[in-house]
Amino acid sequence: MDGWSIRTGTEADVAAVRELWRAAESPPSPTEGDEPVLRLLRHDPGALLLAETDTAVIGSLVAAWDGWRGSFYRLAVDPAWRRRGIATALVRSGEERLRGLGAVRLTAIAVGSDPEATGLWLAAGYERQSDRARYIRMLPEA
Repeated sequence: MDGWSIRTGTEADVAAVRELWRAAESPPSPTEGDEPVLRLLRHDPGALLLAETDTAVIGSLVAAWDGWRGSFYRLAVDPAWRRRGIATALVRSGEERLRGLGAVRLTAIAVGSDPEATGLWLAAGYERQSDRARYIRMLPEA
């Protein structure tokens, strides 16, 4: 890793992660504001993986474990740092983390119309599941 490393994110990293998502043109959705990210970290402190230089967060991946399967969300790399293996290294770190927790099946959520995103997951050895559909429902805030 040339000039960067991967570590587990903390609550102190939330602002930098949100800035990374903006820089990576991956703006946070309504469920990924500061409070939901903080809640994730309180629930699963190892879920947020970050790639960083000495001065900045340059990549992120949520590698979440629900006790049933591992799931990947919010893979993002700063555009100035792309094509250096950072995304793949984050995925492999996430796989290692989730395998250690007992996962045998991993799911990655990606924008299906983004060729860079879909290409990355295919190159990393993941298959696009064509026989399933994803259904979502936003609950009103409590």
